[in-house]
Amino acid sequence: MQTKYFVQLVALSALWGSSFMLTRLAVPTLGPNLVAGMRMAMATLVLGTIMRVARQPWPWAQWREMFLLGALAVAGPHFFYSWSSLELPAAYGSLLSVTAVLFGAFISAHMKEEALTPVKMTGCLLGFGGAALVVQLGPVHPTPLLVLSALGCVAGAALSGMSTPFLKRATTRLEPLAITAGMHAAGALLLLPGALYELPQAHFTLPAVAGVVVMGTMTSGMAYWMYMRIMRHVPPVAALSSTFLITGFGVLFSVIFLGEATGSGLVAGGALIVLASMMVMGFNPFRRRI
Repeated sequence: MQTKYFVQLVALSALWGSSFMLTRLAVPTLGPNLVAGMRMAMATLVLGTIMRVARQPWPWAQWREMFLLGALAVAGPHFFYSWSSLELPAAYGSLLSVTAVLFGAFISAHMKEEALTPVKMTGCLLGFGGAALVVQLGPVHPTPLLVLSALGCVAGAALSGMSTPFLKRATTRLEPLAITAGMHAAGALLLLPGALYELPQAHFTLPAVAGVVVMGTMTSGMAYWMYMRIMRHVPPVAALSSTFLITGFGVLFSVIFLGEATGSGLVAGGALIVLASMMVMGFNPFRRRI
């Protein structure tokens, strides 16, 4: 991998890692539907402006595909991540989101995009075991609501993982900017009813609004566009390696800026999830290139 793409992946991971912290700040005062919806709308506005300047057409002919990608890749995951953050610490969310790789392996095998080998199956089982460790042995007492929130976070990761083969197919036919803008516009429309429902009860504080603006413009709009562009120039395994870095940044930011506690269960479960993801992806940092 060229140095410039590695640097971009690190920057991308830092952006996505920070989104769990920002979501945790914004959701209590605004509500999960409104945060996710505003994030999609802000991303659409930024990407739409870039498309207008670049004179790129919107993918109107592929509107059904955009709604599918919008639901799987952005609207669904961001809603579940936002909802789960009402109870789930940001560090938990960043760790559990890595299970997206495991679900991606299942759906890719189902669509015959990639074989589900015994090693990958073992990795999937280890990954779900790691998720259970995070919830059961982490520093926060595992109440029924916490477990339900953790399941919600895993549901968001499942949708994100399921979107991977569909996104891969879309990049072979459409421009990265058009895909990113189209699916965020569709995601904003899907989240609009819930956002309007929560709007009257929302309390617009400066930290919450600033967090949503950063998430909409940077962690959604620019980050997803950057990711789509990287996917065209590096192997899929290299692009997915950013998943490991997201976990590290997510936990680091939540500890530094939110003062969240860590524990042996959180570390052990997180390490198991990362190891499982590496097995599923066939990622081996010690393998020599021939």
